[in-house]
Amino acid sequence: MNRLEVLKTYKIFIGGKFPRTESGRFYKALNANNEPVANICLSSRKDVRNAVQTARKAQGAWQERTAFNRGQILYRIAEILEGRSAQFVEELMLQSFTKKEATVEVESAIDRIVYYAGWCDKFNQVSSTVNPVSSSHFNFSTNESIGLVGVLMPATSSLLDLISYVMPIIAGGNSCVLVASEKLPLTAITFAEVLNTSDVPGGVVNILTGSVEELWSPLSAHMDVNALFIDKASRFRKDIQLAAVDNLKRVREMSADLKTENGQGLAFITAFQELKTTWHPIEKIGGASSSY
Repeated sequence: MNRLEVLKTYKIFIGGKFPRTESGRFYKALNANNEPVANICLSSRKDVRNAVQTARKAQGAWQERTAFNRGQILYRIAEILEGRSAQFVEELMLQSFTKKEATVEVESAIDRIVYYAGWCDKFNQVSSTVNPVSSSHFNFSTNESIGLVGVLMPATSSLLDLISYVMPIIAGGNSCVLVASEKLPLTAITFAEVLNTSDVPGGVVNILTGSVEELWSPLSAHMDVNALFIDKASRFRKDIQLAAVDNLKRVREMSADLKTENGQGLAFITAFQELKTTWHPIEKIGGASSSY
């Protein structure tokens, strides 16, 4: 007897919870044979606003965590992903990966999370500086997170790509709202389940699914979004840059091959940092200099 297959419905991820989209709409994710494999929420402009509001509230407390603690939390994400690797391999295979390709993808994603976990308490020391000045002062420049970053994933991106966009953002103390790949969305929401069972505070990472064509505009124009991370080849690239002008959002473009070592590095973290400069006076006592 033939039975009707019950497809899993993948919900969106906002504030550490899995609500259904406010619009009530969905679409079917397809495999290489154009067969439906899951029901995916079709997010709306209202979902973008809800996610941004939540991410904004979460960012301050996340930034105030010690860098060492953020590193511990990122490492915990890698541990959980390692334990659920078989599930991710299976989902990638549903999205037309071979088993070998899926295994390499998951292992590379785990390694990349560990890589950024290691940078959390080191990038500030490496990229900060003591500046030479002619007055009786010490002058220091140090990094400070930019705030809330909007991420628009390319249509054909998958797990490793998502990790490569999100990890450097949150490693530096930022929060993010991410619009997942429309064609390959399964691992994005399953990764949200990993985040939800790790120590990442709710709201630091928010993941929406649906049409980038519909969601790029409200995310790019939102005044509470401080920066955007997009694919250099995005067909909405110029429109996004124009929409970002109103509050001078920083727009960063991903052009690296994410499957190589060029897809990771210190520059991906500092791209979403601002340099904060501090002047500290030096008092001369009895001919000798001292700071106070």
